[in-house]
Amino acid sequence: MLSEKEKLERLTNLGVELNQVRDLDILLERVLHNARKFVNADAGSIYIRDGDQLSFSYTQNETLQRRLPSNEKLIYNFFSLPIDKQSIAGWVAITGQVLNIKNVYHLDHKAPYHFSVHYDETSGYTTRSLITVPLKTATGEILGILQIINAQDENMKVIPFTPDDEILMLHFASIASVALERAQMTRSILLRMIRMSKMRDPKETGAHVNRVGGYSVEIYEQWARRHALPIKTVERERDCLRMAAMLHDVGKVAISDVILKKPARFNEDEYEIMKQHTFLGARLFLDSQSDFDKAAYDVALNHHERWDGKGYPGYIDSKTGKPQDGFTDANGNPIGKKREEIPIFGRIVSLADVYDALSFKRVYKKAWNEEDVLALIEQQAGKQFDPELVEIFFSRLNVIRSIRERYSEK
Repeated sequence: MLSEKEKLERLTNLGVELNQVRDLDILLERVLHNARKFVNADAGSIYIRDGDQLSFSYTQNETLQRRLPSNEKLIYNFFSLPIDKQSIAGWVAITGQVLNIKNVYHLDHKAPYHFSVHYDETSGYTTRSLITVPLKTATGEILGILQIINAQDENMKVIPFTPDDEILMLHFASIASVALERAQMTRSILLRMIRMSKMRDPKETGAHVNRVGGYSVEIYEQWARRHALPIKTVERERDCLRMAAMLHDVGKVAISDVILKKPARFNEDEYEIMKQHTFLGARLFLDSQSDFDKAAYDVALNHHERWDGKGYPGYIDSKTGKPQDGFTDANGNPIGKKREEIPIFGRIVSLADVYDALSFKRVYKKAWNEEDVLALIEQQAGKQFDPELVEIFFSRLNVIRSIRERYSEK
């Protein structure tokens, strides 16, 4: 448990820490983790406002996590609930007030809201104390709801949240809301860029890029653990990777509509033009000013390279689009990068992109069934894909599937 002095020190540094996180999904994870630690809570969830609905966006639960094998993650369903006074989260969203409940199973029968026992019944978990805090902008607009569950004493016994916890969570929520609003703005800008691509290329959708970003981070985390990367490095790089993965095909905005929207297979000349989207996208990030710029450059340029060296664009000068000196074949064409010559982010997004592209219907093709997609990926280990990443992919398939469900196409 944190002492009062430690809590104040952490609260003072919280704004700086959270504002270093740019990706929305990773920020939600960090916000919830910090909130739980501040009040020594076992579990918690975050709901994000989407019009007149609250979307269940992220959850953590130490008790349920301990029941899982080492290195496994909780898999949970995504749902929405209306913003009304019938649910606890809805009531807080409407009133903008903190709600501190000692025991959710002993609610006052006069209360307009009620506690849904469905989660407890399906998970085998027992919710008792619950504090629900609104996440609001400076102008009072509701961004979402933070719910912290089951405060614990030094012996991990569930106890009620205190009035001091309410005050602490209000301060915490005000700081977290600033970071959340900024991350939502960043995500919105990214998705606008994707929608701009979608106007040109019907294959590019917000759901697709969110899935590719989610898959990529999951694969990267496991790869980083295997390679014993420092935790701070992993936290910084996964933030960059998720956004970079979302922009993997941003260079397609420079490709002709005649080619992008062609409903049939490309001829050889068209295919050569299409391949230019890699270095055209990378050019956007040539003037690198941050870790994100480098990550986005690596992903855009390298996500069509192959482990066996037969991918594209190969060793090319992204400024000019011409082959690099000393890296050409007998015909003067750039040779492909192979194996570890391909940056790790490019290797990861290559696998994530192919899995998702094959799994969903597009104007030019039907969706493959999952069995066929997985068979192809397994068959291409050591050929198209880094075999270690394929192994990691299959080991995390349940989490990959949950990400696919979260960002399903409507």
